[in-house]
Amino acid sequence: MQDLLKVAIPKGRIVKHIHRLFQGAGLPLPEDLDDSRKFIIPVPEMGMEFIVAKPADVPTYVEYGVADIGIAGKDVMMEENRNVYELLDLGIARCRFSVIGLPDWMPSANPRVASKFPNVASQYFREKGQQVEVIKLNGNVELAPLIGLADRIVDLVETGNTIRENGLVELEKIADITSRLIANRVSYRMKNGAVQLLCDRLQDAITQSAAGGR
Repeated sequence: MQDLLKVAIPKGRIVKHIHRLFQGAGLPLPEDLDDSRKFIIPVPEMGMEFIVAKPADVPTYVEYGVADIGIAGKDVMMEENRNVYELLDLGIARCRFSVIGLPDWMPSANPRVASKFPNVASQYFREKGQQVEVIKLNGNVELAPLIGLADRIVDLVETGNTIRENGLVELEKIADITSRLIANRVSYRMKNGAVQLLCDRLQDAITQSAAGGR
């Protein structure tokens, strides 16, 4: 029986970007990858088995070896700090980590920062030598400055429409974010041929896409 390469794929909006990238690499994914109720989708003709997961869980599956490789946002990688190989910048799902607040924001005596990414926020302000209290929120982080829970937030920004509609502004950019191809350390050695072949095909697709966009 063929030993399939197990690939963890994040659910959600990024799936359409992954479809286009794999299509460009000559690897057509199942059309219902994100809509299917199945969490495990074998595609023997591609030599792969796809594990459909929440984006934040992909690096965990890869680190523990239940997936050989995966696609994860750099934001998740920075927050989770999982022990995996980062093989390739896929250049998709571009956004940025930013510090956000009200336009008239002024430093306070007891600064508080709200974020869905508390580790990223804590490290950023620690490296700047600023002592802040970081409050973890799970959604609607933009509310925090508006209701006085925190004076700033750390969040992902794609178009900036949401923060503008809520009267907020970007104060500082922390990092640019894209999706990455990651690998389990043991799988990278044991299945190196299959992993490297996929990397090469995806890299060619990325290069061709970049050339076509010039």
